[in-house]
Amino acid sequence: MGAKVVILNNLGSDNFSDTLRKQTLQLMHDDEARVRIASGEVLGALCTARGPEVFVACCDEILRNVSDNLERKLPDPEEMDKGLIHKLTGSEKDTTEDMHKKADAAQIFHDTAGWKHLETSMRCLQSVIEGCGKSFNEHITQNLLDLIFQALNHTNRFVRETGYQLCASLVRLGRKQDESSDITEAVAVDVEDNAILKHGDQFADYLTKGLSDNWSQVRLAASIATRQFWQTLPSSESRETFYPKVLPAMCLNRYYVAEGVRIYSQQSWKMIVGTEGKHLVEKYITETVKFYISQTQADNHAVREAACACIAELGTKVNPDSLRPNVSDLLQALVCCFRDDSWPVRDAACVACGNFVLCFPQECSSSMDELYPLFFENLSDSIPSVRQGAAMSLGNVVKAYGEGALTIVIKKVTEGLQGVEKQEATTEKYTGLEKGAATFGVIKRLRDNDMELHTDRQMYSCGSLAPKLRRGGGCADHLFRRPAEPWEKADGCVDLVAELSTNPKAHKEVISLIPLVAQTAHYKHYTQHLHLLETVCTQLPVIAKGIGKNPFKRLFELFIDIIFYSLKSDNALTSTAASECLSQFGTLLGPSILRGRVEMHNQVILIFWFKGLQYQCS
Repeated sequence: MGAKVVILNNLGSDNFSDTLRKQTLQLMHDDEARVRIASGEVLGALCTARGPEVFVACCDEILRNVSDNLERKLPDPEEMDKGLIHKLTGSEKDTTEDMHKKADAAQIFHDTAGWKHLETSMRCLQSVIEGCGKSFNEHITQNLLDLIFQALNHTNRFVRETGYQLCASLVRLGRKQDESSDITEAVAVDVEDNAILKHGDQFADYLTKGLSDNWSQVRLAASIATRQFWQTLPSSESRETFYPKVLPAMCLNRYYVAEGVRIYSQQSWKMIVGTEGKHLVEKYITETVKFYISQTQADNHAVREAACACIAELGTKVNPDSLRPNVSDLLQALVCCFRDDSWPVRDAACVACGNFVLCFPQECSSSMDELYPLFFENLSDSIPSVRQGAAMSLGNVVKAYGEGALTIVIKKVTEGLQGVEKQEATTEKYTGLEKGAATFGVIKRLRDNDMELHTDRQMYSCGSLAPKLRRGGGCADHLFRRPAEPWEKADGCVDLVAELSTNPKAHKEVISLIPLVAQTAHYKHYTQHLHLLETVCTQLPVIAKGIGKNPFKRLFELFIDIIFYSLKSDNALTSTAASECLSQFGTLLGPSILRGRVEMHNQVILIFWFKGLQYQCS
């Protein structure tokens, strides 16, 4: 690091620089990763001080170092260095058991430490490129790009991440090296000599590949390189050439689960397309739809979730006429995601299907026989947000198809609300767990040691956002879902009643269902009844506002006992929901009317209420 400071401050002679360059090239092969990285930084400093002739002098060695490490052959486990074997296994004997340990050690070495030389070699090349600056443009050849692109296809995600960081440094050469991030900034290299523009098609292909990677770290590195790529392009005409390839992937990453990728992509989208985003998506709708559908089939569930969110966005924001020819294909992709193992994917697919039904009722009518069971299944899901999404989607179905859909929905709601009577008094939350004592503090699942459950199964991603859950392929694929409880079905039905209350054409049916909602809420024989009461207290003001103040006044007394029971409960969420419910009714009905209704129903409750208010004020 001291040599780097000497070089950057022009304190050394030419002989010193030449000697340092030769020594640094040797240190590129050091066993210590930090030494290899530091050697690359010194070479970068030499390029900054002496120009691209330093790269020319050491080009062959750097590129050969990268190339040699792209493909490596591990020695036979029996011939591996004894020090490494001893370090990894703690054994020095050549017994049969030790031979297995050696093989395992070789595999560990293969998957972890073995790629460090490649990663640091690429960082060295990146330092040299950044040191040369725009003068490196003339040294960008197809052979160099082929080597870099080979790294972008590498099996190791750290290598791919480093490769895209290198690409960011490479494409940055075509623009001014200042702090401005404006896309209209003038470029520093003539268009005729801009190697990035000459090889733009290849860069666009690999940037799209990186933006679609299953690892969020690789996506972020590719997103940074993509922004630099757009800023390098000299005109809107040149950007138009690459929009069909790169734009759909950028658009999808605005909804990606990883916050860093999502925020950076949103900023890049505003920076690059400005207010023309909707127009560009419509212009390249075929490419966008094709990419979205491909992402619904990704191994990473977070990618599938983002794809469903983007498809939902298409249904609500894009001109219907431009999207209409692709509705059938998009709907089929959503139906597949509707059967996904991952509940966030199912939720996103459900909401997207509801949007599509509302926006394209005619095109979706033929799929309703398939969609209704999926909507109702989500309506009784064990996850509250999934039930809410299903209620919203079924509300859109009723808006789209009117009386026929309303009849189907009301029948299901009635059955769901009446089913709480059959709810078991106690329901075990984890029905698949052993009843015995825990082993080392861990509860084991039933059939945990069944070999059939652990053979030829989907693997979990170490360090990824979540397990690599399988994509859906049929109703039997819901491997991680238990049967719905009656109270969960009723809870979803309450959400659906609230959703229907916002539709004037369904007010008559909603009013007829309100007494049944009250009857359902009075059942308290099961453990989870407070969760249902929380939903009732949350949705009652919504229902009242939906059907109107006067119709609801006649039904309010049905819920007074329920609200105050919830208010006195030990469950903080239920009690808070009841308190907020009373507050909203005080605003909607008026404080005097609310007090009068409560007093007429039960004066003891009124006394309790005012004591509670005085306690809160004190």
